[in-house]
Amino acid sequence: MLKPRALARGDRLAVVAPASPFRRDEFDQGIDEIRSLGFIPVYDDSVFARDRYVAGSRDARAAALRAAWRDGSIAGIVGVRGGYGSAQVLPLLDRDEIRRTPKPLIGYSDLTALLTFLTIGCGVIAFHGPMLAGRLGRGAAGYDVQSFTKAVCRPEPVGELTGSAVESLRAGEAAGPLFGGTLTQLLASLATPFAFDPPQGYVLFLDEVRERPYRLDRMITQLCQTGLLARASAVVIGELPECDEPSGDVRARDVMATLFRDFPGPVLLGFPSGHTISPAMTLPLGVSCRVIADKHPRMVIEESAVV
Repeated sequence: MLKPRALARGDRLAVVAPASPFRRDEFDQGIDEIRSLGFIPVYDDSVFARDRYVAGSRDARAAALRAAWRDGSIAGIVGVRGGYGSAQVLPLLDRDEIRRTPKPLIGYSDLTALLTFLTIGCGVIAFHGPMLAGRLGRGAAGYDVQSFTKAVCRPEPVGELTGSAVESLRAGEAAGPLFGGTLTQLLASLATPFAFDPPQGYVLFLDEVRERPYRLDRMITQLCQTGLLARASAVVIGELPECDEPSGDVRARDVMATLFRDFPGPVLLGFPSGHTISPAMTLPLGVSCRVIADKHPRMVIEESAVV
């Protein structure tokens, strides 16, 4: 895996919108937070484009990404928000261009398509971390500053990560390279040239929001039937906000406990990254990770994500 250069104060970060449109106030608040971290946000008017449910044409969104990778003055790339649209730009990106100039790409949700493209398709470390809208724009209430800076700014392992809501569904300990993201996007990539295709022994991170329990069941069943789940040494699941039945009769937590009851490795639930009601932690994808499911459930990022 190729590692990007660590970000430092004064670095220029390209702000891109490869998915859906966004509210201007959330954008402005996110820009302010980027500046407060010591970085210089860089964008042009194309980021504000609108085309129904996506942030401008496919060509324009892809061009903004490619320009950021080609521009030697840009140190990293951060998305504005998710929604839908990232998969549309994948055929227009250049793997060789990305590998020649690996840079931290930070995002989650629909940007899982890009994170998978970078990690699985290009062999470049990427970051399941906060975007402007709803995360960076809310400051410390929206994202975990410590894990963010450790992941993208320090050429050393992030170390131990956990949260007050994390629990062990299956006990045990296992290690492997960390891959994953939003479950819907991982499954949507299958049978395409940009498929989620992790190596044997990987650690699987799954994030989701507003998917009712039967939909979670359907998606995990599909993941199992593809054989991708059998490759995993461990599974780490997010908080799954708004995934319980509205009546409260069926809880997402209970469904996950049932679906993973026969999984041979450790399984954690409630990890605060991506769609979370807690400040979202930043996870470097593609680096070595250890999952420990016991009375003190945790992940340990054992390898630096940047150089």
